[in-house]
Amino acid sequence: MAEAYDPGNIFAKILRGEIPSQRVYEDDSVVAFMDVMPQGVGHTLVVPKAPSRNILDADPATFGPLFAVVQKMAVAVKKAFNADGVTLMQFNEPASGQTVFHLHVHVIPRFEGVPLKPHSGQMEKPEVLAENAGKIRAALGN
Repeated sequence: MAEAYDPGNIFAKILRGEIPSQRVYEDDSVVAFMDVMPQGVGHTLVVPKAPSRNILDADPATFGPLFAVVQKMAVAVKKAFNADGVTLMQFNEPASGQTVFHLHVHVIPRFEGVPLKPHSGQMEKPEVLAENAGKIRAALGN
């Protein structure tokens, strides 16, 4: 049996404004913010406001708005950091590597010859996240 959605997860708390985040985009359905433990410069998370653990239990109506913003963020991070490409990642359940149980998509600018950093749990400095968020907002025209 699938586990129930936990409204106490960290992304739900970020969506409710209970935990601060460097938001770069928000609309009625989706929020995008900087990953505090980035695997590369400009690592951004795109999170639907609708509650679901992951892709396995999400309402299919979530995906249109979510992936429209994923595309918008991919274009923006590529521009903001003059990246060579963009990696998208999305994990479902612990065996896949999911650690926060609220549906989300990782959007990571990529550069030729630069590997992703491991997800070490090392938090980025707040001023670096703020600077990177500003670059993304500028690329979005916000």
